[in-house]
Amino acid sequence: MTSAPGPAPGGPVPLGSPPYQQTPHPQTGYPPPGHPQTGFPPPGYPQAGYGTIAPPSSSLAGVDAWLARHGLVVDIVLAVLGGLLLGGFSLLTGASIGTPGTIAVVLASIGMPFALAVRRPYPVASAVTVNALALLHFTVGNSLLPVDLLIYVSVYSTTVHAPRWARRLSLGSALLGSALVAASLATGWAGGRLDMLLSSTFAFVGLAAPAVICWALGLLRLSTRQRRESLADRAARLERERDQQAVIAVAAERARIAREMHDVVAHSLSIVVAQADGGRYIAAQDPEAAARVLETISTTGRGALRDMRRILGVLRDGDSSPTAPQPDAADVATLVEQVRSSGVPVELVRSGAPQELPTGMGLAVYRICQEALTNVMKHAGPVQRLHVRVDLAFHPGWLVVQIDDDGRGAGAGSDAADGSGHGLIGMRERVALYGGTLTAGPRPGGGYRVNAAFPLPPATFRPAGF
Repeated sequence: MTSAPGPAPGGPVPLGSPPYQQTPHPQTGYPPPGHPQTGFPPPGYPQAGYGTIAPPSSSLAGVDAWLARHGLVVDIVLAVLGGLLLGGFSLLTGASIGTPGTIAVVLASIGMPFALAVRRPYPVASAVTVNALALLHFTVGNSLLPVDLLIYVSVYSTTVHAPRWARRLSLGSALLGSALVAASLATGWAGGRLDMLLSSTFAFVGLAAPAVICWALGLLRLSTRQRRESLADRAARLERERDQQAVIAVAAERARIAREMHDVVAHSLSIVVAQADGGRYIAAQDPEAAARVLETISTTGRGALRDMRRILGVLRDGDSSPTAPQPDAADVATLVEQVRSSGVPVELVRSGAPQELPTGMGLAVYRICQEALTNVMKHAGPVQRLHVRVDLAFHPGWLVVQIDDDGRGAGAGSDAADGSGHGLIGMRERVALYGGTLTAGPRPGGGYRVNAAFPLPPATFRPAGF
């Protein structure tokens, strides 16, 4: 059965290829930070760039937060003050007008200030009320009142809080009102036509300019608020993504530890069981051989405990106890000798020009050989009729690792038979991490074969030390 194919163009880059040439963690063999398979630095690497993310803070942000909580109260207070001051002066100004005009002045003096009390939650309704009351008192003969200053406040409020169409309509209404008032004032001007034109122009500019200024200030306030909200939203999103990345990193680390524990425990226990079964039969006939078997069991057990302490030790914060380096491809010969000492005939064949491998890839090669030899001891059958061959072949741009045996292969119904065992899954994950391929299954003519191909990083070929 073949695992997922190697990386397509533009897909994951094998470890060691630009721009991922950093050396993995010296104790865990974990890929470097930013590796495309994980995207998050594992424990032992500096968590650069993943500090606490806080939204931007400023004095305007504090004002916005305060107004968001007390905006209605502030607007009501301003409406009352506007009604007492501007509305009161407007009533005094329109008191000499007849009954229809007096009613319009009263409505405008009271209604326009209090319409601004809801300018935040209902900006369109507030602007419509202010402009309608201003038009009402204008049509009955009061062209300009002190309370009309609130039109500029309405333009600003609509620009900040209302949709775009309402902003444009509010500015247009203010400009139209300025033109009407300027025209009405010019009709009472004593002088020639040129004087009337100049007076109306100056009146229009004097009335329209504050409206345009309020509209521009509203746009500036709106853009500032939107930008601050965008930054706050981005900070919150980055915070969520950071938490998700942390969860992914923890899951990846747990999976790595599970693979390491499986490799160490399964391999060591397989040797211990094989030695114990053989020692049981020869203990009575050859005490010296039985002593050698017990020595092998003891050595294997101590090695397994040492590896387990090393794997778990890197998880302890502040643990400064010395730890042995992770095994790599150079330790395959030691692994083969250990398996051979347990009674399994194993042959190691190396070919091609050896290349120094990245630490993580060397660990993957070692673990694949270890898992394959462990499966041989568990499933291949009696060692008397068994032969195992481990091939490490360096080709231009590739390293091929192949383990063959001529035993009976995986037993029927076992996990290894269909490639669903945890060991084969771990091998596939290790190979896929570096963009390689893995094939595992029965050989033609009997036995079992595991074949793993790793793409080699571009580097100068030099002796690898094995």
